[in-house]
Amino acid sequence: MDNLALIESFVDFKDEKSIDRITLMKILEETLQSVLRKKYGSDDNFDIIVNPDKGDLEIWHNRIVVADGFSEDDALEIELAEARLIEPDFEIGEEVSERIPIESLGRRAILTLRQTLVAKVMEHDNSNLYEKFKGIIGEIVTGEIHHIRHKHVIIMDEEQNEMILPKENQIPSDFFRKGETLRAIVDDVKLRGSKPQIILSRTSPKFLEKLFEQEIPEIYDGLITIKNVVRIPGDKAKVAVESYDDRIDPVGACVGMKGSRIHSIVRELRNENIDVINYTNNMSLFITRALNPAKISNIEINEEENKALVHVAADEVSKAIGKGGYNVRLASKLVGMEIDIFREGAQDEDVELTEFVDEIDDWVIEAFKAIGLDTAKSILEQDVDDLVKRTDLEEETIQDVINILKSEFED
Repeated sequence: MDNLALIESFVDFKDEKSIDRITLMKILEETLQSVLRKKYGSDDNFDIIVNPDKGDLEIWHNRIVVADGFSEDDALEIELAEARLIEPDFEIGEEVSERIPIESLGRRAILTLRQTLVAKVMEHDNSNLYEKFKGIIGEIVTGEIHHIRHKHVIIMDEEQNEMILPKENQIPSDFFRKGETLRAIVDDVKLRGSKPQIILSRTSPKFLEKLFEQEIPEIYDGLITIKNVVRIPGDKAKVAVESYDDRIDPVGACVGMKGSRIHSIVRELRNENIDVINYTNNMSLFITRALNPAKISNIEINEEENKALVHVAADEVSKAIGKGGYNVRLASKLVGMEIDIFREGAQDEDVELTEFVDEIDDWVIEAFKAIGLDTAKSILEQDVDDLVKRTDLEEETIQDVINILKSEFED
């Protein structure tokens, strides 16, 4: 490989990786210095001139002229007779600069040079890639699904950078096809050896927040502020928004006419149910809005324990708690306070079993309903041994349920 071929080869790297000229020259000089040190023990008395734009590369070996037979180190000194073959009027003590052809370094050295060049270019590329994605953590990226594996999905962006969407960062109802376009946020960037690993997420609350910014101009422009976002990915989410302009309805602006604005976000999140809530500093009012659609009778706030006791009518409990307890759980996270739901009149009235979903597992409730027991009192009137035979539930499980139900009817 001569000088021109080497430079042309290296310029290919430059064009492919978009390395600037100064960095290109620095990498090539460092690589050549490394090869020279291996061959001569030092690179101190070598000058390297690189001009990648012209395809020009020169290596000059600088040595001091000594008398014939007195050279102790061929890397540092050159005998007079050999120096005069380069230029006939050299004298002892003068410095000789001799141009060294690349091929004179030997085949092994040239191969090492080539391999080192590739390694340094890759190192530079990986470093740039790491810094680039480290700087956009929390931002949305778009890519094409390249490969679907059991534990993760590989996505390629426009620059063919590989990104990984792990199983735990996927919405449960996500379904992928190779070649489809996918949106997610950059959740983390890790180094595996020298190669950056870009981790994406579609379950992070930040992903929903960024979707709001993209789809709703008032949020992008700063007219509406997102105060908090909480999610149970694929099921339900709550977003608290605030406008500093009284003329702008933040909830209406986010939802749009007949849900037109939020529809694309819901579709992106696989039909995740999104509640948009008008933020307020009035904690009682904020909790009331957060527990929508339940109608709240009264709220008692204990600031020392950071808890709120919310009183609702018996027929509003299931709405306040929500399916699987999602509504009250998300409301607690949204307002930053533990919320306990209190059923008014529970001491005197029977209570639907479904209203205990925050305390009793769904499958246990279904086991009772399967034998016609769908209220608290209908279960409390039964014999424990009889319930064990009829439901196939463990006696311990049934006793736990009875204890929960009894507490509702105690003073």
